[in-house]
Amino acid sequence: MAKDVIVALDFASGAQVFEFLDLFGKEKPFVKIGMELFYAEGPSVVKEIKARGHKIFLDLKLHDIPNTVKKSMRVLSSLDVDMCNLHAAGTRAMMTAALEGLTREDGSRPLLIAVTQLTSTDQTALTREILIERPVDEVVMSYAKNAADAGLDGVVCSPLEAGKVHEKCGDRFLTVTPGVRFAGGEVGDQKRVTTPLKARELGSDYIVVGRPITAAEDPVKAYERCCRQFLLGYDD
Repeated sequence: MAKDVIVALDFASGAQVFEFLDLFGKEKPFVKIGMELFYAEGPSVVKEIKARGHKIFLDLKLHDIPNTVKKSMRVLSSLDVDMCNLHAAGTRAMMTAALEGLTREDGSRPLLIAVTQLTSTDQTALTREILIERPVDEVVMSYAKNAADAGLDGVVCSPLEAGKVHEKCGDRFLTVTPGVRFAGGEVGDQKRVTTPLKARELGSDYIVVGRPITAAEDPVKAYERCCRQFLLGYDD
């Protein structure tokens, strides 16, 4: 199964995004467009980045009643992105409706993955604030199984949970893992994190990396280092 590094374009404007992407020349990294950028620039920024030749993970984390999500996914499908997502907590009915909305008349569609638990959520927050007393790992596996049963392509989870998700849902069920930092790097607001090299060992299919690349002194070198660790299994 193909692996890839997805660069999180966590910028507030299209101008910042294109200045960043221009650093890569002819290289076209797989990128993630999140809520900040999408809300600032709208669908036009998705279309422009796609026209430049990049694969796109549109990370809007839909979570609503099934009919609303179905209609929203129909709109997102027209943007020709490669991957999009929703919250697994929305239930199987919502995920099934999302697939229906996302699938075009010719049967094609972007990959659809479900967010299990955010990597900023630890056991304390899960228990005290969300009132889920089961262990994080158990909750993630349950959400992943629901997503697989609904026909989704994979889940967003911590790299620490990727191997267990594959055991539960099969090797072809994708694990897309944020919470990736270089050894010794700042973890920011993430709780369940690891390095690109370790994510490879743990079974991640895609890693999503933002600040360690976008905020690096040399983003291209940081991206290339990340690719060496995750795709090739070594570092300088």
